[in-house]
Formats: sequence, structure tokens, C-alpha cells
Amino acid sequence: MSIRKLHGGTDAAAAAGGAGMNAEIKAEMERICAGFGDDYWLACDQAARFPEEFYRAIADAGWLGIALPVGYGGAGLGITEAAVMMRTIAQSGAGMSGASAIHMNIFGLQPVVVYGTDAQKARMLPPLIRGETKACFAVTEPDAGLNTTEIKTRAERHSGPHGDVYRITGQKIWISTAQVANKILLLARTTPREGCKSKTDGLSLFYTDLDRSKVEVRLIHKHGRHAVDSNMVYFDGLEVPAADLIGAEGAGFRQILSGMNPERILMASEAVGLGHAAVTRAAKYARERVVFGRPIGQNQGIQHPLAKAWMHLEAAAMMAEKAAHLYDSGAECGLEANTAKYLGAEAAYTACETAVMSMGGMGYAAEYHVERLLRESLVPRIAPITPHMILNFVAEKALGLPKSY
Repeated sequence: MSIRKLHGGTDAAAAAGGAGMNAEIKAEMERICAGFGDDYWLACDQAARFPEEFYRAIADAGWLGIALPVGYGGAGLGITEAAVMMRTIAQSGAGMSGASAIHMNIFGLQPVVVYGTDAQKARMLPPLIRGETKACFAVTEPDAGLNTTEIKTRAERHSGPHGDVYRITGQKIWISTAQVANKILLLARTTPREGCKSKTDGLSLFYTDLDRSKVEVRLIHKHGRHAVDSNMVYFDGLEVPAADLIGAEGAGFRQILSGMNPERILMASEAVGLGHAAVTRAAKYARERVVFGRPIGQNQGIQHPLAKAWMHLEAAAMMAEKAAHLYDSGAECGLEANTAKYLGAEAAYTACETAVMSMGGMGYAAEYHVERLLRESLVPRIAPITPHMILNFVAEKALGLPKSY
């Protein structure tokens, strides 16, 4: 079933939403994910292969546009519904590989939705929703890290035979899906830092073609989530048409902020799903594994850690739901979104570690899948913002303590 059939494909139907809609989304995601079991994700992980078949199944049913406007082919639903979708995918056993394969489509083009012209939305959104284009998001740089205002990638405007273009020179790091993407949402400096009144000025946002003749994409070999690539990306005179500039030149930093809270909410929900996937598999093993004449799951040494992990995951899920509701209502949700991301990531890591230890040696075996989930549980802890920076933010905003960075 396509998502447009699910709610009738109108803004009014999308706005109605509610618990019934969430239950239907969960059921439909479970149906699609049933075709992609643990062995599929293990094979993608071991071969470091993008899960194209899964991506195609989600795209063909229209789910890539769950939170994008109906007028451009999307479903017009909110981050609340998108969070249900992403949690269910991760919880199926797809983990962060399944979630990350489509993560960018769900929230990434919010700056285009909010700041793009009607012509840009009509040109950029439908192909992404239909799965005809894959996009990556390029902000982070090796020397700047989370200090986005210090990025050095330059975009210089030039007049050419086919109109004005920006020539991009610089490098980005930790760019997911750049191996398979043909579009890029790129933040670059258009005005030198010394020429700006504020440190957040002078950065501009572009959504454009990823021209491989002017871009080198270098794979980063990493600990987990091998099915979805991470990369260094080098720009050597990439020409971007001025028509691909999103919003006003120099206002890019404020534009990317429109995607930060929903990304944190979705990451929290994905982490919760990941953790539940591990706990579910460990509980099944504990019911079936008999030692000393009794299932190991009868022992409190196994029961209690798994039960605590389940409770912490559910608590994190409630914070994510609260943050999503606030965001969809147009209310401030920075504290809640960051708290949800922190709690979800920590709970997921503990749940996956507990699952491995509960299963003993078999927890360390790839064929039982929880070791893959444990490796992937580090992703939401580190990205898109570290737990330390979230603690700094909460200390300042919730407790009124002096800013530490």
C-alpha cells in the first residue's frame, strides 16, 4: 500500500493524523520490512553494499516523502509520523543501516521546503520523493567539526556563458551516502569571515548535482553501519548554477537550523528502534537457551538487565514523541529534541551491549545479528551531535549555567 492511499493524499487527511494513522504507518512499515530480514541486512553489512532493494521498496510506495508537502508528491505528514516510520524500520532489524539509507530523504530537504522558491520546490522535491535522485548532506569539515561557523569550503560567484555560477572549492567529512548520491545539499562560505558582522553570516546553502568530474568522494572505512557509506568529499571547482542557491546568499547557517531539531528527533526514534531490535533478539535467545536444566531467561541476572534496557528505551521514546509533537505544533522544541536524541542514543547503546552480554559467545557471532546492532549503536551516540555538546546545551538552556563553548 502506498502512503497516499493510506491517508487519501490530501492535506486535510494528513493533518488529521492521530494514533490510528500511527498504527497504520507502523503496520505498513512492518509489512515492507518483513521482506528484508536479518540475513539481508547481514549480507549488506558484510559486503558494504547499499541496500538498494530496500530503498526502492520504500520509494516505490511513496514513503520517502512522508514529511514533504502533498503538492510536490509528498504525504504532508509530520515528524511525529516520520518518527514512527523510522523507529519501525530500525526495530525490524534493519538498524541504522536501514534508517540511514533513507534518513536524508525524510528531513534533509526541509530547508528547501521552508526557504526554496516555488520553482525550486517543483524541481527538487518530486524526484527525491520518487526515489529518482539520492541526496547527501555536506556540512561537516575536518577542521571545524561541530563548529559550523568555522567551515572553510568556499563558493565564489562568477558570470559564465550560461549564467552566473558558484565555484566550490574545499572539503567535507563524514558525508553519508555520497558513494551513491547524485545530489548534494551543501553549505559553503560565500563571504569571508572577516567581512561578516556575525560569525553565523556569510554561509550559503545549495542543492545541486554531484558532478563527479569536479568532486572526489573517498570512502571512510569504519567500525559499523557498513551498508551505508561515510566519506570525505573534495571539491575542485564544482560549478553550481546560481539557481541552485537556496534562499538568500549568506543566510545558510540559519537555514540549516530548520532541519536540526527534526533530525535529532528522528535519530532518537531510530536509536530506540535499534535498541528494541537487540533486546527482542536477546530475549528470544534467553527463552530458548537451556543451561543447567533451565532457560537462561529464568535467571534474574539475565532478566533484570534486559528489563531495565527495555524501560530506558521506552522512556526515551516518550521524550522523542513529546519533542515531535512540539515540533509539529510549531512550538520551541530544542531542549526536548536534544534530550530525546541523548536518551535514545544512550539507551540504545546500553540495550545492544546488554543483548550481546546476555547471549554470551553467540552475542559476538555475526549470525545472531546483535553484534551488528551493537556496532551500529555508536552512530546515534556520535552523530549528528555528540552527547557532550548536548549536555552543554541542556546545562545552559535548562539550568541557566554559563555557556561552556
